[in-house]
Amino acid sequence: MTEQTKKDGQSNSCPVYKKCSGCQLRNMTYEEQLKFKQIKVDRLMGRLCRPDRIIAADNPEGYRCKVQGAFDFKNGKCVSGVYQSSTGGVVAVDRCSVNDERADKIIKAVRKTALGLKIPVWCSFNGKGFLRHVLVRIARNTGEIMAIIVGTSENFPSKAAFVKSLLEKCPEITTLIFSVNRSDKMNLGDRCEVLYGKGYIEDIICGKRIRMSPKSFAQVNPAQAEKLYELAVKSAKLTGKETVIDAYCGIGAMSLMAADRAKKVYGCEINKSAVNDAVINAKLNNTENAEFICSDSGKFLVEFNEEGLKADVVILDPARAGCDRKFLSELIKTSPERIVYVSCEPETQARDVFFLIKNGYKLKKLMPVDMFPFTNHVECIALLKKAL
Repeated sequence: MTEQTKKDGQSNSCPVYKKCSGCQLRNMTYEEQLKFKQIKVDRLMGRLCRPDRIIAADNPEGYRCKVQGAFDFKNGKCVSGVYQSSTGGVVAVDRCSVNDERADKIIKAVRKTALGLKIPVWCSFNGKGFLRHVLVRIARNTGEIMAIIVGTSENFPSKAAFVKSLLEKCPEITTLIFSVNRSDKMNLGDRCEVLYGKGYIEDIICGKRIRMSPKSFAQVNPAQAEKLYELAVKSAKLTGKETVIDAYCGIGAMSLMAADRAKKVYGCEINKSAVNDAVINAKLNNTENAEFICSDSGKFLVEFNEEGLKADVVILDPARAGCDRKFLSELIKTSPERIVYVSCEPETQARDVFFLIKNGYKLKKLMPVDMFPFTNHVECIALLKKAL
């Protein structure tokens, strides 16, 4: 981080930040952002436990290794950039300072390749066109890159020529995928066709080889994710004798880390693609004491409790909406000694933590991590212990 970045405001560093709205704190210095997020966590849960000092990013720029570029036909020309869900349109952005530069280069190359081959792009005005968006994933520590082209029809115009031309422009792409999405949402379709490469990428996360398929969740900031995972697993204080549940386990990175320090780990995840990756990741890392189950987390806990099984530690990393009441009620029945709650939304985390406190737990530690510099989001780890 340069001295200029530390001292000056950021309002002039991005010409479209007010239109884009992705970087809500772009007008603050990085130190001011960290203070803002520290206060946010403190106001929500500080009366229960004083938060640790927030863990800053070593470099708050260029951290996004998962980047989505949307396409639109506006004012007679094709643009690519940030999709605005409120309007259904696209803010044209060729270079975003929080994105890995390689991702922006690939998105721009996709646009130019489509234009060169006269492939029609999506138009938000009339809802017509083929090229909808592209998703780029970069494995930070291995350099492998996945690009996923999303179209509105299975009929990919000039497909072979497109693949050849794009790979000539971007030889760093290690796998290229095609997916069809006919809806207005910026999602991948049900089926993914491999156009080039092996159809997935692998990265090294906290010393573990981790496979990521197109539809599996992965953190956008892998550098900070490693700090987050290490801190979460360390706070569980595993001795090698514990049975651990990793609810919402995704592709299993934390599960595999916990397995090194526990007797048995159960990873639960509703995303089938992520569970398949997690099973493969266990084999890649020769981990035999981790078992992965594709199920709703609440349903899994019901079955776990009905079988009379016992968990010493439960790790939670739910989506932004937090945990539903069914899951939390079953978690209370499971009665683990320690709960490690990882969240990207402190508001819903605070709601769930208060519920757990009312049902026999005590908040022992709060550890905020800045996963998303320049945005108002903050990740936070909460450690709860069963009250005596």
